[in-house]
Amino acid sequence: MRIFLLSVAAAAMVAGCARNAPPAPVVPAVDPSSPNYAPNFLSTAGSSDQFEIQSGQLAMQMSQNPGIRQIAQMLVTDHSNSTQQLVAAAQSAGITPPPPALLPQHAALLQQIQSAPPGQFDMVFRDVQIQAHQQALALHQGYAASGDTPALRAAAANIVPVVQNHLTMLQSLAVAPPPPPPPP
Repeated sequence: MRIFLLSVAAAAMVAGCARNAPPAPVVPAVDPSSPNYAPNFLSTAGSSDQFEIQSGQLAMQMSQNPGIRQIAQMLVTDHSNSTQQLVAAAQSAGITPPPPALLPQHAALLQQIQSAPPGQFDMVFRDVQIQAHQQALALHQGYAASGDTPALRAAAANIVPVVQNHLTMLQSLAVAPPPPPPPP
């Protein structure tokens, strides 16, 4: 009987200790500094869309090249749609998306287009757009594969072919080099 009482007492002590143990720390599924963390993805993707919309609007004003103007209109339309898709996906996941704003990296790309030398707007626009679309494609592909929010992963996966199509079109767009300066 004594052994039984000691066993019961020992079990009670062990159970009491287990109740006093500190809770395990919560570890986020994704590093908060990662582009696969929803807030970072939403900020970067939103900024990318804003860059595309603003630069597309600028190209429709500045370019006389019908190919550039057509792609610029497509960029405005498609990136406005991708913004709406991401906002809806975020809201369905209970996430409040950040307001549209250009991050420094996209503001710098827009500045490159705005400051294109005379006669070189179309070439600078195309080249900067190729760079921006390569970055956007990597962002959306990465999030679609490894993002932390299923609704945003699905939206990113839907956006990937649109961005890939833009990139392909931009890479095949022929832009005439600027005319040589007049002889002295």
